[in-house]
Amino acid sequence: MPTNSSLLRTHPLGSVELSPRVVSTLAARLASDCEGVAGMSGRGLRDGIAELLNRENFERGIDLRIEDAGVRLELFVIVEHGVRVLDVAHTLMGAVAAGLERHLGVRVLEVNVNVQGIRAREGDGLGH
Repeated sequence: MPTNSSLLRTHPLGSVELSPRVVSTLAARLASDCEGVAGMSGRGLRDGIAELLNRENFERGIDLRIEDAGVRLELFVIVEHGVRVLDVAHTLMGAVAAGLERHLGVRVLEVNVNVQGIRAREGDGLGH
């Protein structure tokens, strides 16, 4: 049964509790560092336009579900104009899953990518 409670990891010397916000923030940072990603987006569209989130609230672009077996994530991103969107999405899936497993020891069951928009790069004359 999915839950959004914290993740608890036990070790012979004690235990570590990870809040969902920590997991979401790390996932968002990993995603935003991928080539071709302009940034994280809010989950919904306002008047058909995706909201580009600033670094202080990147985790709003992540929908995290914590389950007994691991975590499932929905990423909401804006990609850069001119990239192969499918390639960026596949890179995101792998980078976020590997990063969470490496840095937090969290088993990642699923990473879904939702491309909310495309953003022009600075100086390409297409606007923002």
